[in-house]
Parts: sequence; structure tokens; C-alpha cells
Amino acid sequence: MLFCVAQLYHPHDRLIVTVLILLSVYSNKTDFQPDGQAPISSTDKQITPNVESGMVYSKPRQLETDEIPLIVDDFRRAARNAIEAGFDGVEIHGAHGCLLEQFMKDSSNDCTDEYGGSLENRCRFAVEVIDAIVHEIGADRVGIRLSPFVNYMDCFDSDPHALGMYMVQQLNKHQGFVYCHMVEPRMAIVDGRRQIPHGLLPFRKAFNGTFIAAGVYDREEGNKVVADGYADLVAYGRIFLANPDLPKRFELDSPLNKYDRNTFYTQDPVIGYTDYPFLEGSNAK
Repeated sequence: MLFCVAQLYHPHDRLIVTVLILLSVYSNKTDFQPDGQAPISSTDKQITPNVESGMVYSKPRQLETDEIPLIVDDFRRAARNAIEAGFDGVEIHGAHGCLLEQFMKDSSNDCTDEYGGSLENRCRFAVEVIDAIVHEIGADRVGIRLSPFVNYMDCFDSDPHALGMYMVQQLNKHQGFVYCHMVEPRMAIVDGRRQIPHGLLPFRKAFNGTFIAAGVYDREEGNKVVADGYADLVAYGRIFLANPDLPKRFELDSPLNKYDRNTFYTQDPVIGYTDYPFLEGSNAK
């Protein structure tokens, strides 16, 4: 199936990258874990229930030291499989409370071995994954998503700037590493307009490759930060989901479909995923 998905893009001179992620505490044992096993994490502490959704998350199991190399190898094999399936590259997901970020951030990592404690130790797991994937498929096929400033799923860091800068330094060790995709600190609203805090600028200046900024940008803000040199590219998530022809709409400055949060992360293969309308007369399908 993944091969078929990848091949849809190439006839149109488009590139497609797949995301490699290990969800960890997102994965409730009653719904997603094999044989009802506890999800794995950098801690055995249960995260706070989601007040809005009422979701209560399963208590995780802290990984043993000798298990981590096995997971690193899983990432390596997944990257190789993605390339063989026809994808042009992979994005390592190290953001928003997934397993790699849980290890990176000091609020969620209470390991006492070489994967916990100091900044270097906390980032060791992610760096080993990066190194393994780069060695397997080449740096020119690898990007990463990071969110050092984000506080999500009880996963935050006491010094996000130091964390982000350390990770950028590790990426720079791989010549040709495709991109670093970072999430902005939360934007303040002033007079109805989002105020870009420029929290990512030091990382953009330090990183040697293509820098992608994300953070609920709209068309105007995205154009501005690229024009100002704040980022090379801007990532769009929610509005891209709701507007399958978003590049065309941006080009024409056309109105956008509004996204429906109630359909996010559902198991329905159509509703909220492929049922948003294209522009009338659009040939972007």
C-alpha cells in the first residue's frame, strides 16, 4: 500500500517523505498495544488525563537500557523500508511528546542510566536514531521534526533553547542533512493577529541546512517569515488537511475551508481526511 501511495506523487514531479514515529504514551494498551502491554516511555509515571476529551492514558513502562538499541534498529529498518517503497526520504518525529522527545526533555525523563540526566544523555536516544538512519539511507534523505518549546503530554523542558541548540549541533555533524523542522513557541494574540515570537531564529541561524518553521501560520505570515529569512520553508498542518489544494488557494489568495477538529485523529478513512472540497474548477486533485 505504501508503494502505491508513493507512486502517486512522482509522475507530477513531486517529492514525498514519510514520518517515522513511535507514539509511546499516546498508545493506550486497551486499544493499540499488542496483548494489552503497557506503552513504553522514558518514565513509568502516568501522564495527566486530557480534560477536554476525557482521555485517560495508560501507565507506561520505562524502557530498559538494553531495549533501546533494538528500537534504534527498528527506526533504521523502517527508514530502509520507506525508501524501498518509493518514498524520497523520511522525517524523524522527535516532537509533541512522542518517544524520542520524552527522552529529550527533563520533565519526562527520569532514567538513571546513560539515557537520562544530562542534556547529552537525554538526547542520546534521538542522536543514535539519527545516526543509524543517516548511515542506512544517507543524510540527503533525512529530516527531523523537533518542538523544544512545546509543553504537551506532560513533556516539556526547563531549558528549551539549550535543548534545541544541542540537537541542531548534532544535525550539523551530518553533511547534507536535508532539513530541520521546528515548531514555534506558542504565539500570542494581539489585536486579533498572531504575533510570531521569533523563538526559532537562533536555531535557524545555527543550522547548516534547510530550516522549516511550523506554528499555525497563515498565508501572509508564512510569506513574511520566508521573505525575512526567518525560515526557508513553512509547514502547514490543519489548514492543509482541510484544503487539499492549499498551494493553489495560496497562489490565488482564495478562501480556505475551515477544518473540523472533531474529525482529527479518527479511524474513519474518509471523514475529515479526504472529504474536504477542492476549489471549483481546480485541477489539483
